[in-house]
Parts: sequence; structure tokens; C-alpha cells
Amino acid sequence: MKLPLYSRAGLCVSSSPALSTPHPSAHWPLLSTLRALPTATGNIAFSERIACPWCCHIIFLTMSGGVSVPPHFTASMRAQFECQELETSMGDELAQLLATATHSEQEQMKKDIEGFQKLFHSLLQRKGPSVEWEKIQKAPEDSIQSYDKIKARGLPDDVASLLSKLVVVKLNGGLGTSMGCKGPKSLISVRNEYTFLDLTVLQIEHLNKTYHADVPLVLMNSFNTDEDTKKILQKYSHSRVRIHTFNQSRYPRINKESLLPVAKDLSSSGDNADAWYPPGHGDIYASFHNSGLLEIFLQQRKEYIFVSNIDNLGATVDLNILHHLLNPPNGRQCEFVMEVTDKTRADVKGGTLIQYDGKLRLLEIAQVPKAHVDEFKSVTKFKIFNTNNLWISLTAIERLQKQNAIDMEIILNPKTLDDGLNVIQLETAVGAAIKCFENALGVNVPRSRFLPVKTTSDLMLVMSNLYSLNAGSLTMSDKREFRTVPLVKLGSSFTKVQDYLTRLDSIPDILELDHLTVSGDVTFGKNVVLKGTVIIIANHGDRIDIPPGAILENKIVSGNLRILDH
Repeated sequence: MKLPLYSRAGLCVSSSPALSTPHPSAHWPLLSTLRALPTATGNIAFSERIACPWCCHIIFLTMSGGVSVPPHFTASMRAQFECQELETSMGDELAQLLATATHSEQEQMKKDIEGFQKLFHSLLQRKGPSVEWEKIQKAPEDSIQSYDKIKARGLPDDVASLLSKLVVVKLNGGLGTSMGCKGPKSLISVRNEYTFLDLTVLQIEHLNKTYHADVPLVLMNSFNTDEDTKKILQKYSHSRVRIHTFNQSRYPRINKESLLPVAKDLSSSGDNADAWYPPGHGDIYASFHNSGLLEIFLQQRKEYIFVSNIDNLGATVDLNILHHLLNPPNGRQCEFVMEVTDKTRADVKGGTLIQYDGKLRLLEIAQVPKAHVDEFKSVTKFKIFNTNNLWISLTAIERLQKQNAIDMEIILNPKTLDDGLNVIQLETAVGAAIKCFENALGVNVPRSRFLPVKTTSDLMLVMSNLYSLNAGSLTMSDKREFRTVPLVKLGSSFTKVQDYLTRLDSIPDILELDHLTVSGDVTFGKNVVLKGTVIIIANHGDRIDIPPGAILENKIVSGNLRILDH
């Protein structure tokens, strides 16, 4: 078999017979020189070896017109040499990084490096897509239960005994940079000067006081949020909540061209500030186990953790789901519950639950072949999506960690650093592990349990009179005739929290709003009322000031409207 010479377009050496197709040029990171590889018929010299991290194929180039390769060479070479040099080079680089660790850093960084190497190895072993579309089946009806059915069972008299088995874990690794804020996102004020963290503590404190319970709060921080979070925790020292923290891992970003770490040492400041990253919330299993907290809570006879994003204001402790877990009606202990809710047009990209190889599995849009993306987004075929509110058995986590049996799909997250360098982050998602747990279950919960604040558009909703605040929990106003949440789209002038607050003298009354779109240089006076569908567009160079007390119902406002002091 003859491998022809391509100019910057190589051939994937794979188990596929279609070796005549040029490899996509976008997949080229130059790796190393491959000298002579022994084969059954002698040595064959190649001048370059290219590794493709996207499709995990090894690609060979020759500097001349090509070389003759025995027909059996592809399979034997793949078995013996695929990714070996990649892992060796990566291992050497990581060992050099670890050598720069101080004595106090050594143990933790060794665990982090081992975790990264495991992920990197899994990536290189990946063959083809993580799911075959033809094998996807609709999740069985009994695998996704209605919340109303679970709630109908009622609660036992001794709610405190339920709560004694629970630990609340909030994912607190993110920064507020996407909303123009410095520091942890959990410290952004979202309602009545309360931050996400304030509201979380208030919720759990209310539970503990009401039921004379002792539910602990655990924050999974990242190296980006840990220091600032620990400083602020002092303010809760007199609250009736025991607060624990642990750090998720710190992984090195990979240079997209060399596939080697960007970091020169273990520091995460100065020139090395962008060299490290927290590897997604799927890291919770290993980091929670490594922190020692898992063992502590098992010794305290805790049974479940309730995990959610700290910016999801709807993710409060639900006693009905907890009761269902601890007292299953069929006697079968459920190790993993994923809260799902009905899809709307705004949620078409959200992950959904499917049946695959006899197990309940999370299907993310990144796993879907391009030809089936529209089918995935359909609200008729895939009607529910993952809220990332998860209830997970502590004993199951311990068992799976000891067996090294938690397997999650790897998310390749490309980034461009401030200096223009293209890098890759290897990440995992906590919900992807559902397939590893026994008797996993989806619970279709009300939309009210999914109230994330990702943008200032979301912030307007939770700050408005659409919701009332009680003991740290937001509930939709009874004055809202329809229980759906309005669709709010604020333009780029509102992206940063400070700009958003400057442009609003007060939050508009949106009790009767269906849809709001704002674009351009727009400000709102006090006591503005918005109803129905309202679209406000200030073109470039124009400005629109919505006057105090204005009532806009099913209106389109455009052009130039200034209100000047005199």
C-alpha cells in the first residue's frame, strides 16, 4: 500500500479501511520525529509523526514521495505505538512541573497531575464518537418519574431524620468575569443585596432551624475562588450552618500545537496565570474523595449529597425527592437522581436523558453528529433537559472511586489566551457519570427548580417583582397569571453588572411581561411597567431613555428619545 505525499494534509492511520482520505488540515499539531519503527518486514523510516487530538488518530508524513507499507502494518502499528510517544512526552513535562512543587504542594499536586494524566490517557484511547446515533433509545417511562407522583406520597412526621442523611454541595468554582465582575461569581449581589452565597446559607439555615436539623453545606471551590470565598465565610460564623470547603483539581492547559503543557512551573500568577484551569464539575468525584470529606460524612452516617450550581437559585433542598431516595417505594435503593425539566425554545442545547446500552445516560449536544443536531434540539423527540441538580449516593461514590470505575465523556474546550496562544482544556461534567451508578433515575421537576443566573438578562428576572424572597428562596409571585418565565434579552450595553445597574433607575415591573428585547444605548427611569412583548432598539449613535412611570405594552420603540435635565 502506497502512502502519497500531501502538502500539509496527511492521512489518519486508523483501523478504518478508508486510508485514502486526506486528514483535515485543521487537525494538525506537529508532534515529534519518528525514526525507524520495526515491522515484520524490516524498518520503515518516517520523517514526521502528527497526532490529532480531535479524532485521536496518528498521522504520518514523509518528506519524499511516500513509502511502501505492508498491508498489515496499520493494525500492528496502531496497537503498539498509538499515542505512546504523546504520553511519554506529556509525562516528562508533568514530572518537570511536579519537581517545582514546594513540600506543602507536593501531595495535592501529585493527585492533580495523576488525575490529569488519566484524562489525557482516556482522550488518546478514544476511538470514534462516544455514542452511535442508531443505538440511542428513548429513556424508559419508569426511568423518568413525575415530580408530582413523588410529591403525592407525602412526607413522614420525622423530617429531621431525612435531613440527618443529607449533605448539600454547591459548585463554587466559577468567576464572575462573564458578567464583568471580579472574584467568585457566588459573591455577586443578586437580590436585596444578598449574594448567591448569602442566599444558599439562608436556605440551609432555615431548614436547620425549622426541623432542628444539622445539614452541612459544602462548597467545591477552584483555585480561582478559594481564597476570596474563605475570607467571606467568616461572616457566617454565627449562622446555624456548618460550612466545609474543598478544592477541585488544578490541571495544566495544553498548547494546541505541541500538545504539551503551557505551564513552566506550578505557580498560578504572573506569566503563569493562564497556564492552569479547573477541569469542570465532573472533577467533584475525585476531589471530594481526595479531600477526606467523603470519608468524614460516611462516618457521620450521611447517605446522599445534593449537588447543584451555586448560581441556580431554584436549586433548593427538596424534601419530597429526599424522602423518595431514603424510602424508595419499590425497595430498590437509587444511587443517582438527575432532576430534569421540560424543554422550551431557550433550552434546546441542554443535555437530555437517553437509554444507551441498557443504561440511563446523559446525551450532550457536543456528542451529537452534525446530521442529527436539529433532531436533538427538537422539543418533540427530546422533551426534557438536565438542570444539573443531582442527588448522589455517598456509598456509591466511595465504591466507584475505589474501583476507578467513574467514566465520563471528555469535553475538549478550546480557548485563546490573552497573548493569542491557542490552548485546549480537558473537562468533564458531573452528570455524565449517571451511567456508572446503579438504578439511576430522572425526576421531571417543575421549571421553578431551574432558575440560573448566567447573564444580566437573568439578573433582571430575579431582581424584579416577578419573584418574592423568603428565607433565601425565590418564589414566583401569585400575581403572575401565567407561571412561565418571560424571555428577556438585554443587549451588549447591559452585559456588565455595573453597566446594567447604571442603566436602570429601578427594576421595571414585569409581572405581565412575555418578551423583552433591548438593544443599543437604552436607559430605564423609575417605576417603568413592561407588558406583553416589548422591543426597544437604539441604533448606532442614537439613545433611548424610557421615562419614569412609562407603561409599555406590546410596543416597539426605536429611533432617538432623550430626556434631559433643565
